[in-house]
Amino acid sequence: MTMRLSERQNKILEWTSREDALSIDDLAQHFQLSTQTIRKDINSLCETGMLRRVHGGVCLPSAIENLSFNTRQVMNAGNKEQIGQTVAEQIPDGSTIFLGIGTTVGSVAKALMQHNDLRVLTNNLKVAAILCNNDRIDTHVSGGKLRQSDHDLVGVETIRFFSSFKADYAIVGTGGLDPTFGMMDFKPDEAYVTQSILENSRRKILVADNTKWNRQANVKVAAFNELDLMVTDHLPNNTIKIQLEMNDLEVKECC
Repeated sequence: MTMRLSERQNKILEWTSREDALSIDDLAQHFQLSTQTIRKDINSLCETGMLRRVHGGVCLPSAIENLSFNTRQVMNAGNKEQIGQTVAEQIPDGSTIFLGIGTTVGSVAKALMQHNDLRVLTNNLKVAAILCNNDRIDTHVSGGKLRQSDHDLVGVETIRFFSSFKADYAIVGTGGLDPTFGMMDFKPDEAYVTQSILENSRRKILVADNTKWNRQANVKVAAFNELDLMVTDHLPNNTIKIQLEMNDLEVKECC
């Protein structure tokens, strides 16, 4: 069973994603609450692995491990649903679509359920579970190595699977976003799969909520100028918006 985040816990996660670390005192002052109340939120978030304790405060988990799939599912869930709806509006019936790794991509799959005559190719088992009872969507699932903690498939077989097709649209998520390097991830295996998806598609769409900025993922995936469209809940600041525009990346903010 996954934990349901309160509005304050979601805000704590968003703020932490923009800072190296936050102190308990800073959080208590910001929310005008006692340190005891804030510690209850922090304890819950740390127990699920969403945050990591440091001396006197908290920070995000390490750069080499992403949060668990179940944990990521509840983070910013409402905003991810709106991202999914916004992307679905861009996809015409009759399209061939790659759906890649990640929980936000799962939200796109839900939003596509009313479409007709789609062909979907995916390594995302959440996507497959969502679409499996829809006979108007022709769904193909890759082979590969199962990652239980991420509910997906990776490896050479997965890369070959995507290389065998040419899709109208690639819809991909990301472990982190770096203002300089673009899309980042935590493991080379997931980066290689996403690169194959992007290389074999005509229009490349990134879905990512605002918490992905400056996440400490350290594997490069793709630069912003290799993408066509980014759909997000909102951008952190105007500087990043200008930088994305300079890379000719169209951005749709839906929240």
